[in-house]
Amino acid sequence: MGKPKKKQSTSQIAQRIVTPILDQLGLQLWDIRFEKEGSSWFLRFFIDRENGVSIGDCEAVSRRVEAILDAEDPIQVSYVLEVSSPGIERELAKDHHFQRYIGEMVAVKLMRPVEGQRDFIGKLISKEADNVTILLDDDISMTYSLNEAAYTRLHVDFE
Repeated sequence: MGKPKKKQSTSQIAQRIVTPILDQLGLQLWDIRFEKEGSSWFLRFFIDRENGVSIGDCEAVSRRVEAILDAEDPIQVSYVLEVSSPGIERELAKDHHFQRYIGEMVAVKLMRPVEGQRDFIGKLISKEADNVTILLDDDISMTYSLNEAAYTRLHVDFE
């Protein structure tokens, strides 16, 4: 008698399905989110490539993933499938996201204000365990825990 298999999360199932497709197309997986908005569920794949992704890349991944999801039917609720780029001001959530953008400008929104301020922009210096350090404009470094931040995103100055 073997050990019972641990049930995979929807994101783990989706990652298993999408990984070989992305490998074939020369794309990388940035993130997967299975989230409820109102009464609808969304399965969102964020894909990336060194020189960016095109609408055609998103369509190709969407068609292939959809075919496998339709055939296997591993997700028990109805949902909307979306495939997109993480965007120019992409959210940094995983270790490899932070490591890739060390030295770049980021925007951070904290859940609770620090000295009356929640929003900060600075240069990403490091991420160790759950702590992120950024260098603010006035050459002051600030370290925060990921669970204290609503988000950390790349910051692009459009001026």
